[in-house]
This record gives sequence, C-alpha cells and structure tokens, in this order.
Amino acid sequence: MADSSLAILHRAGPLTTAEAACAPPMRPTTDIHQHLWPEELLAALSRRAGAPRLVRQGGVWELSARGEPACVVDPADHDPVRRADHAAADGIERIVIAPSCPVGIEALSEGEAAPLLDAYHTGVARLGTPFRAWAAASLADPDPQLLGACLSDGFVGLCLPAGAFAGPGQTWVVAPLLEVLTARSAPLLIHPGPAPWDAAPDAPLAAPGWWPALTTYVHQMHQAWFVVDRFVRPDFPELRICFAMLGGLAPLHADRLRSRGGGVVGDRVTFVETSSYGPGVTAAVAAVIGDEAIVFGSDRPVVDAVPAVIPGAPAARDNAARLIDGEVGQ
Repeated sequence: MADSSLAILHRAGPLTTAEAACAPPMRPTTDIHQHLWPEELLAALSRRAGAPRLVRQGGVWELSARGEPACVVDPADHDPVRRADHAAADGIERIVIAPSCPVGIEALSEGEAAPLLDAYHTGVARLGTPFRAWAAASLADPDPQLLGACLSDGFVGLCLPAGAFAGPGQTWVVAPLLEVLTARSAPLLIHPGPAPWDAAPDAPLAAPGWWPALTTYVHQMHQAWFVVDRFVRPDFPELRICFAMLGGLAPLHADRLRSRGGGVVGDRVTFVETSSYGPGVTAAVAAVIGDEAIVFGSDRPVVDAVPAVIPGAPAARDNAARLIDGEVGQ
C-alpha cells in the first residue's frame, strides 16, 4: 500500500504536491457495494405470489421477504441515471452493483431462484459505465457454468450470502463456485443474507426496522469471517475475498480468539468494506488486519450518506484495484 497511514482514507480535499508525487497510478475511485434493482428484477419480484415479492402501493413498491420487516422500494432510488449522478458528486468513477442477498433469492429452490437471478443478471449487465456488477448464484443448485458465463460477460466476481458460510458442514456446496473464481482470478464478496440451510430468523413483531441489520446481519458476517478463515482458506489460499460491513466487526475479536487458542485471522487477499461504519470503527479494524485490507463500500441506497471513507484517496483506489482487478499496489 502506498500510504501506511489509514488517515488518508478518511481525509477530504485534494492531495498535496508531495502526496501526489508519491501516489500510485490513478486507478478508478470505486464503490464496491451498491444495490440497484433493474426494471427486469422489479417486474420478476412483482409476479411472485409469495416472499420474496413486491406489491405496488401507489407509486412505490412494498417488499415482503422472510426475516425482513416490510419496506418500501422506491423505483427512483434504483434509477441508474440518478445513481450515476450521485456517484459523480461523490467523486466515484466505478460502481459495483451487488445482489440484495437479505431478500433471500439465493436461498430459494432452483426453480424459484432462476427467473429472479436471470432478471438481475440481465438488468445489471446492460447498465454500462460507470456500473459493473457482482454475479449471483442459487445455493440450492450452484451452477459453475453460469458463473463462468457471467464472468465472461464482464461481471467482476461473485457475491454470496453470508449464510452460505454458516458452518464447515456446507462449505463444500459452494466449493465449485469458488473453484471457478480462483481459476478466473475473480473475487468473492460475502454479504449478509440467508442460505437454504441457514434461513434468516423472523424478526420479533414489535422490533424496529433496523433489527435484522443489527442482529442477524452482524451474526451472519461474524460467523462467516471465522468459517472462511478456518475451513475455506486452506483450499482457496489465493482467492480474493471481501466481507461486507467490516466483517460484522469480527476482526475486533482477535484478542479473544488468541485467548481461546486461535491465531491471527487475515491475509493479503482478505478485504473488508466499510458500509455503514465511520472512520473510528474502520480505523480500529484496520489496526488489526492492516490498512491494505480496507476498501470503500457505501451500501447505497440502503445507506445514503456522505462517504465516511474517501474513495478517491490513493490508498482506497489501490486497495479496490487489488480486490476487483487483481492489481498489485506499488
């Protein structure tokens, strides 16, 4: 990493002359984690009789998904022109769209998942600049050939729900997909969401809307962090893997891990992205696993705020390039 201080990831404003002289080649400023539901996916969800489904309520859609509170989906939030304008205002040159794994599409039966995954892939593939996308996959019937076709069509890698890594007993199910990623030198994004064998629990009836994000999601990401390290990494040591939401803050439990006989978790091909966390927490995680593991993700439009981490800083550009493109920072 060109800058040893995480501070440059957080500071606003242009670089000084000295910083610019030492900076690596200018790679695109990248937000590796946004969600945009194309028209094809909105239509496919609206045709369903059961969850997950969309029901039109006036000029907006209401989403029903297992384990999630009912929520409004405003098509305006998924307008690619508007989204690109927001990115330009934030200085972001490349947006990588991820599937919305908490909706639970990947956990459906293959027959139910296929039309929704096709709608997602078809819709995001036609977005054009500044958009790229993560591919998605059915966990009931993982299809390595479909993933390979998506990668050939320009998808940056694969996004899987954290529920796919709920324990060592099921990691063999996704192994064929991870083999394709490794062979193609493409990365994996692990995002909160259920798998068929680890369905998201229903939230209490009186729970606030943020309940799953602060309970289920954190648990899923925390668990996936350790499952990947102990049961996936030995077979896929070179696979670039990024954990959403700072891995559920699992890296901060390093001391507790060591006190129970575990070792250091993290390596040069493991990344975490910053969505929903500010500079203080991000810096704490970086202090454990290294500045070079931090990449910028906003989770827009779920989280729609001024970036806490400045994606245009040289360090952030370089880290994203290593994750997405496999480039080695100078």
